[in-house]
Amino acid sequence: MKCPIYSAKFISGDPKWVPVCSNFKKSFVLGGKIKSATLYISALGIFEAFINGKRVGEDYMTPGWTNYKKRVQYFEYDIKELLEGENEIVIGLGNGWYSSRGINCRHPRPMYNPCPAMICAISLTYENGEVENILTDESWLVGRSGVTFSSIYDGETFDGGTRVEYNDNAKLYEYPIDNLIPLEGEPTREIEELRVKEVITTPKGETVLDFGQNLTGVMEFVIKNAVGGETVKIECAEILDKDGNFYNDNYRSAKSCVTYTTKKGWQVYKPHYTFFGFRYLKLVDWCEEVDADCFRAISLHSNMKRTGYFKCGYEKINRLYSNVIWGQRDNFLDIPTDCPQRDERLGWTGDAQVFCRTASLNFDTEKFFTKWLRCMASEQCEDGGLPFIIPQVFSPEDKNSAAWSDASCIIPWELYKAYGNKALLREHLPMMKKWVGYMYSRPGGRYLYLDNNHYGDWLAMDAEEGSLTGITDKDLIANAYYYYDVVILAQAHRALGLKAEKYERMATRIRSAFQKRFIKRGKLVSDTQTAYVLALHFGLVDNLPNIKERFVDHLIELIENNGNRLTTGFVGTPYLLDTLTENGRADKAYTLLYQEAFPSWLFSVNMGATTIWEHWDGIREDGSVWSTSMNSYNHYAYGSVASWFYGTILGIKPLEPAYRSFELSPIPSRKMRSAKARLETRSGVIVSEWEYVGDDIRYSFNIPEGTVAIVKLHGHEEEKLCGGLYTRWTKAVD
Repeated sequence: MKCPIYSAKFISGDPKWVPVCSNFKKSFVLGGKIKSATLYISALGIFEAFINGKRVGEDYMTPGWTNYKKRVQYFEYDIKELLEGENEIVIGLGNGWYSSRGINCRHPRPMYNPCPAMICAISLTYENGEVENILTDESWLVGRSGVTFSSIYDGETFDGGTRVEYNDNAKLYEYPIDNLIPLEGEPTREIEELRVKEVITTPKGETVLDFGQNLTGVMEFVIKNAVGGETVKIECAEILDKDGNFYNDNYRSAKSCVTYTTKKGWQVYKPHYTFFGFRYLKLVDWCEEVDADCFRAISLHSNMKRTGYFKCGYEKINRLYSNVIWGQRDNFLDIPTDCPQRDERLGWTGDAQVFCRTASLNFDTEKFFTKWLRCMASEQCEDGGLPFIIPQVFSPEDKNSAAWSDASCIIPWELYKAYGNKALLREHLPMMKKWVGYMYSRPGGRYLYLDNNHYGDWLAMDAEEGSLTGITDKDLIANAYYYYDVVILAQAHRALGLKAEKYERMATRIRSAFQKRFIKRGKLVSDTQTAYVLALHFGLVDNLPNIKERFVDHLIELIENNGNRLTTGFVGTPYLLDTLTENGRADKAYTLLYQEAFPSWLFSVNMGATTIWEHWDGIREDGSVWSTSMNSYNHYAYGSVASWFYGTILGIKPLEPAYRSFELSPIPSRKMRSAKARLETRSGVIVSEWEYVGDDIRYSFNIPEGTVAIVKLHGHEEEKLCGGLYTRWTKAVD
């Protein structure tokens, strides 16, 4: 039976009311004793629903962000327990992503349409079998709410003294009903509450609240005894400047503030239709004595199940891991955003693909990415090209960047390896093939992908000061990914029982073309760490053993010549430690992990980071900031290092999809002293643990029933173990 929401109509308030948000109301009386009652609801914008004064559901920022031109999710709620004989439903409607203004420098107008709209159906089934549907139409009443301004980037303005007057009828809003789809992703929820760690008076005399953790979410505050009509204003920031003053210039044009007008007496307020990235709140205007207990920060993110845990005996590495987890939580709010604070917060495909493996170790991301990948497929161009961001809000020309658009191949494959879902892989095979077909059709002769529309090794440290892209040849990067995508496509065909020979032959020819164009006199044309990492990790010289050995040696040389520090950006960093480990140099990988001098992962830890930074030098040693234009303190891309924690430090590597069989080959480090990872997979819980005990190392493993683990320990013969608990000992060699 078709969902009754498809018989309802989209409705809106008067477009002249913008920017004031609308509330919609409908009263109804039950016609008897009910067996079940369900609310189906969606919006072009953000909705909140209340029945008889009680909030419906625990979800926020609903129905999420999709390709509004083709797809809008609807939510389904059981409302039986909220109903009485006589009932009233009130639905609040905010601008959300649909009607908020776009990114300042590229898209200053509303992202889609300046006027939001909503739709819902209440389906009542009575005990006598009769069904009654209450649908949105022009009979619903509408009034201007207390939310007088709402924006994803700029925050919210609320008048606490507003009494909503429902003096108008809703207006019909033209939108294709067939674009409605059931909920596919994970709903956004309130996940964690943080209290104020410190109330700070800055050198400038500002009153600032420090929650001790950079996060994505909203603030909630209590005013105990307002006179009424006072103005409260609160602004957000991620850091304090080197002098200890409030600093949010890196938010660019995003005002990211709350303005609230009080009513008389006690009151509590939490924003309705927006979210913020912040650690610090500045009380620009406050109406009574500041009491830290009257404030809390609420972490919001997609309601994914936590599946991976890591802890070791080196506290700075634990802090780094915590930063990775927070960075993922904060940027997995309905879509995988690049950052949660400035005038951007977009679904950049490059950031998502480099982090996907790590993301799927830390949390169960199958539903989260399923929804986003379907948006990606809906945005794919006829020629197979793909936008840089999903959903797409830039111009149609902004597409097809190497390492960004390749998310169309890499993420479905990583999800298959993590969860073993063949149906999902099969669903996205056409998108994967179309993207490879696009590269095949570009200038270069079918086996070279030559296109000038690339970001390159974004934010690498091998370019001149202030540059946003590294010096690695962009065509080299593009063709390395071209080869990698075709290898994945061949493997996907094999996994689905389809013929793969075409793509295997294609991969061989792309590799030959890569070698001919980008290897000169035994070296790559780009003498950078990223170039050698890609060539080695993607297998582009596996058929040239002498060259491969030379490349490994030269990569080590490049690292050592830079003081045992990396120079890689968004493209090279995710594979750097894996590449070293795969080629017998886990020692050098550990050296980079432990490095504390800039640039390094622990540099930001030492500078007080509680999330992963966008720039290695987001804050310099002297406390100055890198830039105001592109300087987020909550980006997850460099957090991809955490997959190395699971896969090398504890040695958990899948041999079959969903870890039906897997490898346990941990590589301990005395400096770390001990380490433990717990990974909840579709095949059960895997635990790998080691600890130095004098000159020995004790290993403990939990292998799920029904799985097989290949255990490889230094000084031991390889073992094949089935489900159970195991302990092994080896002599320490480092």
